[in-house]
Amino acid sequence: MNNRLFFSTKINEEFASVLSKESEEIGFYHLPDADTSEYKSYAKNVKQKDIVVVGIGGSALGTLAIYHFLGLGQSFEKNLHFIDTTDPLVLKQKVEQIDLDDALIIVVSKSGATVETIAALKYLQSFVPICKENYAVITDPSSDLEKFAASYGIKVFNMPANVGGRFSVLSAVGLVPLAIIGVDIDALLEGARGVKDSFFNNHGYCEKLLTKATYYAQVSNAYNINCLFSYSEAFREFNAWYVQLWGESLGKQQRNSQLHVGLTPVGLIGPTDQHSFLQLIVDGKRDKTVTVIKIKDFENSIKIPDITLPALEKLDILNGYGFEELINMQADAMIESLESLEFIPLDVIEVDKVNEQTIGELIYYYELLTALVAQMLDINAYDQPGVEMGKIILKEKMRKK
Repeated sequence: MNNRLFFSTKINEEFASVLSKESEEIGFYHLPDADTSEYKSYAKNVKQKDIVVVGIGGSALGTLAIYHFLGLGQSFEKNLHFIDTTDPLVLKQKVEQIDLDDALIIVVSKSGATVETIAALKYLQSFVPICKENYAVITDPSSDLEKFAASYGIKVFNMPANVGGRFSVLSAVGLVPLAIIGVDIDALLEGARGVKDSFFNNHGYCEKLLTKATYYAQVSNAYNINCLFSYSEAFREFNAWYVQLWGESLGKQQRNSQLHVGLTPVGLIGPTDQHSFLQLIVDGKRDKTVTVIKIKDFENSIKIPDITLPALEKLDILNGYGFEELINMQADAMIESLESLEFIPLDVIEVDKVNEQTIGELIYYYELLTALVAQMLDINAYDQPGVEMGKIILKEKMRKK
C-alpha cells in the first residue's frame, strides 16, 4: 500500500512513543499478532452454508467491509449475511434471503446487552431453535450474553476487554465469521502486522501517519470535514466502517478543556460521486480534506469494445481501454484537478490489489491514524458518551411502556 501526501507539516515524533505507551492498555494494537488456531479449528467444523452475523455498529461494520471488499473478486465457500438493523422492512427481507434450515447464527455484542442485537436474536430464535449446533456468541468475558450462551452450551468467543467495538474487526468479531466462509485470516492479519511493525519500528508508515495526523490536528478548526473518495465499489462498506471509526472516535470534548472538537467523516465512491459531491469540494466552502483511494491492479481484463456508434464517433477515444484503466484515469484526473487548486488538502492511497493482505493493511492504517489524531486533539478515542446517552434514554422509554 502506498500513501502519497500532497501536503507537508512539521511533525512531532514523540507521538509515536505516545501510542507505544498507550498500547500497554489499549488492546487493538496487538490484534495483528493474535493466534488464529482456535478460530480456524472451529471454522473447519461448521457444516451450515448460511452464516448469519447478528450485531450492529462495530460488531458488524468491519466484518462487512472485509467481506464486501473481497467478495467482488473471489467466491466463498459459504454465504455470509448480516442482521444489523431493527428496520422491520429490511429485517424481513434479510431473513427471507437466509436458508434458515442450514444456518449458523453468530451473535456479536461486546456488552452482551445491545438492544438491537438481542431484539434480532429473539426474532431469529422463532425460526432457528437455540442450541449449540445452531448458534455461536462473541462477547466480553462474563457478560450476560456469555451467561445466556453457557446455559445452552453454545460456543463462546471472547473479545479482549480492552478492545472497543469499532476497533474489534481483527479480533474474534471479524476473524470467526470470515474464517468460516473461507477468508484467509492469517493473510488479513499479516497485512495489518506489516503496518504495525513499520510504524512502531519507525519505518515508512511512521513518518507518513505522523505527518497526516499532525496536519489534520493542526487544521482541524478550518478543515473539519474529511472526505474519503474511494475509486471502487469494493470500498463501499469500508467507507461505512471508516465513518463509524472516525465519527465515534474523534467527535469528543477535550480532556483538559470544555472545547468540543471533531472531524466529520464523509465516505464517497468514485466515479459516481465525481459527478455530484466533487462540485461541493471544488467550489464549496474550503473546509474539507480529501483522501483518494485507488486499486493499482483490479486483476480484471474486461475492455471497451473497439466499435463506432452512430453520432457518438467523438467518443471512439474510449475504444480498447480496459475498464480498470478507465476508472484509474478518472481518479487521476480528479487528483490532478484537486492538486491544481489551492486550499484543498489532498493525499492518495493506492492499494496493490483486492486481497486479504491489502484490506488488513488499510484497516490497521486507519485505526492507527485515528489513535494518533485523537492524541493530538487531546481526546479519548475509545469512549462514546454521546452514543451511551441515547442507549440509556431508549431503555428508559422501553421500561415505561
